[in-house]
Amino acid sequence: MVDLGGQYKKIKPEVDRAIQEVIDTTSFINGPAVKRFQQSLEDYLGVKHVIPCGNGTDALQVALMALNLQPGDEVITTSFTFIATAEVIALLRLTPVLVDVEPDTFNIDPAAVEKAITPRTKAIIPVHLFGQPADMHAIIQIADKHGLYIVEDTAQAIGADYTCPESGRTKKVGTWGNIGCTSFFPSKNLGAFGDGGAIFTNDGELAAQMRVVVNHGMKVRYYHDYVGVNSRLDSIQAAILDIKLKHLDEYATARQKAAAFYNDAFAGQPKIKTPSTAPGRTHVFHQYTLVLEDVDREGLMKHLAEKGIASAVYYPVPLHLQKAYLDPRYKQGDFPVTEKLSHSVISLPMHTELTEEIQKTITGAVLEFVG
Repeated sequence: MVDLGGQYKKIKPEVDRAIQEVIDTTSFINGPAVKRFQQSLEDYLGVKHVIPCGNGTDALQVALMALNLQPGDEVITTSFTFIATAEVIALLRLTPVLVDVEPDTFNIDPAAVEKAITPRTKAIIPVHLFGQPADMHAIIQIADKHGLYIVEDTAQAIGADYTCPESGRTKKVGTWGNIGCTSFFPSKNLGAFGDGGAIFTNDGELAAQMRVVVNHGMKVRYYHDYVGVNSRLDSIQAAILDIKLKHLDEYATARQKAAAFYNDAFAGQPKIKTPSTAPGRTHVFHQYTLVLEDVDREGLMKHLAEKGIASAVYYPVPLHLQKAYLDPRYKQGDFPVTEKLSHSVISLPMHTELTEEIQKTITGAVLEFVG
């Protein structure tokens, strides 16, 4: 599904030099490399504050901790996402409120968000799924109307742009809400060589609070004013990410080119629905995901595997049907779009090292099975 080795080879001298510099300085925790990357990411995103942390899940948890929410407060998010989005809500004894998604973008449905709001609702977590921004204009309008926080989960979409249809303003995802969160898991569009994450905001008070939370709740060493966590971005990972950040737009262009090849290859095949990009949004294609109609998905995956071609399903079980999150408020059939997608989506290899020759092999194999 990814070719991290091929990507590394292209920037090997830069990365190796950056790693060696950290080793030479022995500043392995919160060293100069972390501060450089923090500044680089602030400049890239056009945001005032970036707080590096240990991973994307920590980023979401720290963001919610900084909002001073209370047990039982409700946080609305999508049922069609990776478990981490709801996991942190539950861990903090908040109440996850799940809603359906839009059929074309796979992103949270603003109309469903509006219907799910109660007096206990305090925040919305839109997930920019597979690399495409959610409808932030509609979500911001809802949040402003009801006095809610917005925490953007941009683990799959860092670098994507969203243009507000009303103002015409264009900004990076993760910078529209109160707080943005991302992951640097190795397979992400901006991936480290291990775990890593970051939180970003334009709110100075929230930034200060999150810096305290990630450092054991300390403002002054050994004086703990808050209950915090230990979540730091390793200096070596920061050095690697600072190199890769310089190539992020180039990586996005390569992914978009690969997606266009796939789209052209599958055009006209009625059993395959290719990804669509909503107006005013850039899609950075963390995943390239098809929706199959009347196709044996498991049979197709077996067919591809026999030809040495990877494929995956993101996500086979919606959050509202996961054993750990079963809730009497939800039952099978409540979220028809999400449930249909879970049974019909398939993701094909998508990374920066795809060549037309590789993609011809992949698309040929898919079309051979689909007929």
